[in-house]
Amino acid sequence: MKVIIFFLFLFPLTIIAQDMNKCIIDTTTNKTMLIGPTSLEAFKDTAFAEWYNSEYDNYSIDSSALTSLGNDFSLIEVKIVMGTWCSDSRREVPRLMKILNHIDFPLTKLTIINVDRKKDDHNGKVKNLDIEKIPTVIVYKDGYEMGRIIETPQESLEKDLVRYFNRKI
Repeated sequence: MKVIIFFLFLFPLTIIAQDMNKCIIDTTTNKTMLIGPTSLEAFKDTAFAEWYNSEYDNYSIDSSALTSLGNDFSLIEVKIVMGTWCSDSRREVPRLMKILNHIDFPLTKLTIINVDRKKDDHNGKVKNLDIEKIPTVIVYKDGYEMGRIIETPQESLEKDLVRYFNRKI
């Protein structure tokens, strides 16, 4: 009986894990790209690590722009829709991650979803998000959308994040 219960518990976890960090071949370039829900671990893969680490390491955070940012992120969630094939995503997402790490944003409140060139994640998670360009970074507070960074920031990543994080519901 314990064995049956163990497998009943383990099987759903296996199905969920298969959706995370899924790779497919980009038919335009014949290179590997991520599709669907993605963890930061995926960017350690050799197919993505070079550009990710380079942008992350070389980006200088504007700490002065973050001074008005509090440290209570309990109501805030960040959703990133990106494409590993997209030059804007390759530039902005590692920089954004460096900022989020700098401010100690809880990664449990971060969702990353990769899409193909048609802006499709192959499992419907971006269907109702009205994604036209990538990357699109959506900031939510208590479930309400506070703002989006679409493709490139309006002012800077830091200033845009502060504006959306501090926006009143």
